[in-house]
Amino acid sequence: MMINEDVFELYESQARTYCRSFPATFDVAQGCYLYDSDGVEYLDMLSGAGALNYGHNQAEIKNTVIEYMQKNGVLMSLDLHTEAKKHFIASFRKHILEPRNLTYKLQFTSPTGTSVVESAVKLARKVTGRNNVICFTNGFHGMSGTSLSLTGNRSKRQAVSQGGVTRLPYHGYLGQDYDSIAFYRKLFTDSSSGVDLPAAIILETIQGEGGVNVASVEWLQGIRRLADDFGIKLIIDDIQAGVGRTGKFFSFEHANIEPDLVCLSKSIGGIGFPMALLLIKPDMDIWAPGEDNGTFRGNNLAFVASTKMLELFWQDKTFEQELHDKEAIICNALDKVVISCGEYIKESRGRGFFQGLEFYDETIAVAVTQQCFENKIIIETCGERDQVLKFMPALNIPSELLRDSMERICNIIVSVCEDFRSCAIENSMISEGA
Repeated sequence: MMINEDVFELYESQARTYCRSFPATFDVAQGCYLYDSDGVEYLDMLSGAGALNYGHNQAEIKNTVIEYMQKNGVLMSLDLHTEAKKHFIASFRKHILEPRNLTYKLQFTSPTGTSVVESAVKLARKVTGRNNVICFTNGFHGMSGTSLSLTGNRSKRQAVSQGGVTRLPYHGYLGQDYDSIAFYRKLFTDSSSGVDLPAAIILETIQGEGGVNVASVEWLQGIRRLADDFGIKLIIDDIQAGVGRTGKFFSFEHANIEPDLVCLSKSIGGIGFPMALLLIKPDMDIWAPGEDNGTFRGNNLAFVASTKMLELFWQDKTFEQELHDKEAIICNALDKVVISCGEYIKESRGRGFFQGLEFYDETIAVAVTQQCFENKIIIETCGERDQVLKFMPALNIPSELLRDSMERICNIIVSVCEDFRSCAIENSMISEGA
């Protein structure tokens, strides 16, 4: 059956976004590549916005899922006990929680990032009896009611209620030397500050949509102490930065802190299956049965895929060391391009396989993504002006492919900057001639 490409424009909602930046129709995916309907190969440096940390159709995970389906394994089960869920819980405890001396309870929420954020905030409010929640400038936590109110970008917040939310400056927002922790503490101790003592503080250790803004270890430890001092619950949104993206399974491991609640989604689904997981300190698990629920709060295919993912990559420290070694390939390439195009690039920053390159002029960042797409590379921008080029390759990308990919992208960056430099010189000459 031949179907015209116009079906998207004619019948799909205007809400679609990624397809506008990357106008191709994709049909097949394998490893670090997407293939369009004509078989043209595209290098994927987007990784499903962090939902495909282990690439497309990773063979062992895919085969495990196929075997499960072929034996008629349970697909939909509400929150009934299943063998798939049992094995995931056991594997997650064995490979992730126990080696890190963590004792979290596991809650399977509705299978999206915004859903698990909603559940975390609701539980923190229930436990503390307070309503206010502290969130941060440039934060992004999802696209439903409470999650939207926590999100910094006003174009995304729309006309949702802003009640019960106080937005404070994220680390570095007012300059690297500004003592933001002391400022927050003053707000909490001053009864005339207008800031109610919060139920929770929610943050991303690296703000993805906000521009790959990296919180320092000292700031994160300061937030943990602040929360402890005032009986505030600390929620870490590890939806995009977690499951290995920063070089460790949890992004907060770099700061050696233990949140009260941890939000996981995206790559916890193994190979892109919808799944969300809320990690809860045991003394906070005070839900009444059914008090927080959803029809699809137990995706058995995701349990199967995620269990296999944990066994393949997180049984010991081997994969973590590989990530550390390959991080240097990314950082070295970005350091070189900053030197080559210093007048156009503000800085490179990030951690692990979560790196950003900030341009002074967002039009250059957008031009780079367009040139990359023309050269069959998919990479996106982020930040309040889309001025940051965001690098999110698959964590299991081979070292040589990573090195070649970074070289290709950096060559494109240099070429685009040279074009802008030539245009600037030409415009200057015209201006002087006038």
